[in-house]
Amino acid sequence: MLNFVLCDDNKAILDKLSKMLDSIFMQYNIDAKVIFSSTTPEDTLTYLKSNTVNVLFLDIDLKSKISGIDLAETIRKFNKDVYIIFTSAHLEYILIAYRCKTFDFIPKPLCIERVAETVLRLMDDINSSYNKNLFIRLDNRNTIINQDHVRFIKKDGMKLIFHTDTRTYETYNSFNKISNELPSNFVRCHKSYIANINKISNINSNSNLIVFDPDSNLKCSIGAKYKNNLMEVLKNHGNFSNNLDNTDDRKYRTN
Repeated sequence: MLNFVLCDDNKAILDKLSKMLDSIFMQYNIDAKVIFSSTTPEDTLTYLKSNTVNVLFLDIDLKSKISGIDLAETIRKFNKDVYIIFTSAHLEYILIAYRCKTFDFIPKPLCIERVAETVLRLMDDINSSYNKNLFIRLDNRNTIINQDHVRFIKKDGMKLIFHTDTRTYETYNSFNKISNELPSNFVRCHKSYIANINKISNINSNSNLIVFDPDSNLKCSIGAKYKNNLMEVLKNHGNFSNNLDNTDDRKYRTN
């Protein structure tokens, strides 16, 4: 799912844009959601620093000492990937706005046709090879998953089941093809499972189980054929080694 955030000093415009986007997502069967909107740049910045955001619709004149341009420049210091789409009646800012690695500039007043055109171009860009290391496209219905949200992938007959932070997705695809297209933090741990090692919470080597979320008891299996390679990858992976104190101390044993 793609996460959209909106920032505009006018609450009525925020509500209108949010409804437009919901309608566009439904009409074109796009797996996306407006997860946050704000009338202040400070709240928007705080949210982006602590949450995964894929697309930001941003006004320029925010009736604040911090303009939309200022906010975009600050965001670019810690997030190079979020798509920034400016909305403004001040067309004189167009050239300045694009120096912030801006995806589009939509003039106000907003109309749904123009917003839809931008969102569809956005989907095409996400599906391009340039972004293959950021997103997984599951099918031809514009179902997009941010790879950072995937905990593990399970093969179930002809289906692949993607377990993410919030829900599961099912699609028909080749397990081997998916394995070859994923980045190095996705590791084959079983003939039927691929695990995102950035999401591992615990490993029980005795029962050959990977735990992703202790609260929900979400787990996948470790196969004997894949165990040594998995453990070797984990030993050399910085993000995981930070959590070794929370990991079963038998994790490096092999059966």
